[in-house]
Amino acid sequence: MFSQIASEWPDFATYYNMLFLAQAAGTTLALSALGVVLGSLLGLALAVTRTTRGRLLAPLRTLAFTFTEIFRRVPFLVTLMLAFFVFQMFFADTSLFVVAAVTTTLIAAAFLSEIIRGGLNSVHPNQWEAAAAMNFSLLQTIRHVVLPQAWRIILPPAFGFFVLFIKDTALASQIGVVELTYAGKVLNNKGFSPALAFGAILIIYFLISYPLARLGAALEARLASSRHHRS
Repeated sequence: MFSQIASEWPDFATYYNMLFLAQAAGTTLALSALGVVLGSLLGLALAVTRTTRGRLLAPLRTLAFTFTEIFRRVPFLVTLMLAFFVFQMFFADTSLFVVAAVTTTLIAAAFLSEIIRGGLNSVHPNQWEAAAAMNFSLLQTIRHVVLPQAWRIILPPAFGFFVLFIKDTALASQIGVVELTYAGKVLNNKGFSPALAFGAILIIYFLISYPLARLGAALEARLASSRHHRS
């Protein structure tokens, strides 16, 4: 196997192949970043909606709960295929990247909403009551009182999700998005051995996800130390 990789390497490591891999890696990063950023914003909205009280907002709470449960339970690939066929039926000119980006945002929002909701619920009820006594609105309470305390709980599992999420974007290759996994298939079809083509993809995924995992571990250790000193 190693002799075959060595013999194929000069033809593999050409400018155009490296450019192709770099563009595929950029697509993977873009999908991941869009899913994380937009998913975090939507997830925060869902989490805040589910913390509300009163009958008037009950339909919104039900909608937020239903959205979260559906997109957390349905496999990523099934959601991606459904989104693909819906876009093909109603918005046929939509690019495959947009279809994948919408799907990753929905999936990320569902999972991140539960992480954020857990962080919000970790704040002692006295903090909520104190904000209510000061006539803070719900959004003011979340922004000025709850989130500054909850983010220490939210960040560690959120980073763990981010790392897994980068790998899940590989499923976008199933609808033809030219990301890293799709690039590996293309290079394999050009005649390069699977060990070389997908080995290169493996290394690129590692180079993308490992720094993020280390950053998450460092933040988790720092936050744990901070909580220990406070206690």
